[in-house]
Amino acid sequence: MKNGRSNRFCAVNIVWMLLLLLDIGGFHVFGKKVEKNFHGNEQKKNVLLLLADDGGFEMGAYRNRIVQTPNLDRLAKKSLIFNNAFTSVSSCSPSRAALLTGQPSHENGMYGLHQGIHHFDSFRNTKSLPNILKNHGIASGIIGKKHVGPSETFKFDYERTEEKYSVNQVGRNITLIKTFVREFLETYKNEKFFLMVAFHDPHRCGRITPQYGSFCEKWGNGETGMGHIPDWQPIYYAWDEIDLPYYIQDTEEARRDVAAQYTTISRLDQGVGLVLRELEAAGLANDTLVMYTSDNGPPFASGRTNLYDPGVREPFFLHSPDNTKRQNQVTYSMTSLNDVVPTILDWFKIPLKHKSRKNELTGKSLLPLLDHEPTEDNTTAVFMSQSFHEVTMSYFMRAIRTKRYKLIHNLNYQIPFPIDKDFYMSPTFQDILNRTLAKQSLPWYKSLKDYYYRPEWELYDLHLDPEELRNLAGKASMKFIQKDLEDRLNEWLEQTKDPWRCAPHAILQDAGPFKNKNKCMTLGHML
Repeated sequence: MKNGRSNRFCAVNIVWMLLLLLDIGGFHVFGKKVEKNFHGNEQKKNVLLLLADDGGFEMGAYRNRIVQTPNLDRLAKKSLIFNNAFTSVSSCSPSRAALLTGQPSHENGMYGLHQGIHHFDSFRNTKSLPNILKNHGIASGIIGKKHVGPSETFKFDYERTEEKYSVNQVGRNITLIKTFVREFLETYKNEKFFLMVAFHDPHRCGRITPQYGSFCEKWGNGETGMGHIPDWQPIYYAWDEIDLPYYIQDTEEARRDVAAQYTTISRLDQGVGLVLRELEAAGLANDTLVMYTSDNGPPFASGRTNLYDPGVREPFFLHSPDNTKRQNQVTYSMTSLNDVVPTILDWFKIPLKHKSRKNELTGKSLLPLLDHEPTEDNTTAVFMSQSFHEVTMSYFMRAIRTKRYKLIHNLNYQIPFPIDKDFYMSPTFQDILNRTLAKQSLPWYKSLKDYYYRPEWELYDLHLDPEELRNLAGKASMKFIQKDLEDRLNEWLEQTKDPWRCAPHAILQDAGPFKNKNKCMTLGHML
């Protein structure tokens, strides 16, 4: 079936679905309170954050002509659409921790994936958004993939996550997600709240459960052994009709992989529609700030785990019921996902600086963008910091990106760039690997050797070279530009207390006589 909807949809009531498919346990009801504004009327000011997992620009709102995303496109028409939004780290747990703290991963301590075998945790004294909101009497909830810790540092009032349920059920079963959203809204409808719905789509799943497909595109589609998600109408795509992004090789194997990704993106899109309809049915749509984005880029080469644009550039919609001035307009303002916390605090009128928070936020509120486009030049920048993904993937990178230039510092540049396990087993990477080993033609924009081995410094002119292929670092013509970017990057690393800020050619001394004036002391590498 090409670009057509499945006809295997049937109306199954929620009770039947929960009893036969999910075994999810009981629901709970909590206390409610009513807030009044200065006119004496009931006032509810809420935030809904919709988060994709490894999502990119695969939607109509960003001019993808093939994938069908009517719900995301509808949200975009009611939102300010961001064309220069970036994650600060291209890895799942670190990006989510940064999103919920407003601090880069090297500052909040979530250096890599939070799970048993890798055991990365944020610092226990880190202040996260749900804990800050709780101190101001604002309820918080998370439905879907959490993947951050420790629990007390990221403690939501309402949690339906992989910590208690299957991650596919809470992150991909859009019928169950709808049910949980309805429960949350009924519980907290008379309170101010922040709700984060963290979908697991379109993350890969082929390494763990290959029977469901490389992107879990078969899971819940109604076929034998796949289960059934009542609210999902699967959409299938013809591999030979897809417009590939420049960073994916043009082969049948890769095209089929992308087609599978598109099917799960359609599931994500239908889930977004269900959540927004629950918000409207609860009578809360006119009181709720809505944001849509992704944690990091898609799981393809140059995407997730990379600081190249496919790994860090993100979709972002911002919809305010209070200010419709710039609906369906585009902003080119340089934006970091570290700006999400300041934006939400600003929405709730909570001071961005407070003595109870150990480290001040480096981000900014995005609410002023709803009124007007700011004056920015080519020097306005966002910053990025990558340390680990899996525990074996210790490839440290720091970067600064302006509208025109990007400078990447590869601290571990003498070792090959590591490949994460999910991506390694993917059809796309296996195709690259097998063609390279067999010395066959590879219609890709890089070679595998170039992908593995990177110089210490990478500098790109993104106006002339948007694919980041021509490294200008060390060029005499770029001397002053590179020096300025290096200085600004180092200033940010100092401000955010990056423990690796002296690497790789020096060691940080920050104790004893250097406690109040930290110093990078040479290791003699360059002698």
